[in-house]
Amino acid sequence: MKKQGAGPVGIVFWLVGIIVSLAVGFGLISGSLAVPYIGPVNQITGWIVVIGTVINVILAIFSQ
Repeated sequence: MKKQGAGPVGIVFWLVGIIVSLAVGFGLISGSLAVPYIGPVNQITGWIVVIGTVINVILAIFSQ
């Protein structure tokens, strides 16, 4: 069975996911977005999301 590439639609979905992840991460960091009941952990969670997204992008680039 032949392995197929991501194709243009897969790349678009991946880019949209990256943009949404960064938007949510920076929203948590700045305080304009918050998850109820976790209080000050929102900012830490935002940094985890941003760092995880950046690592994902770097790994995807180098895996090509």
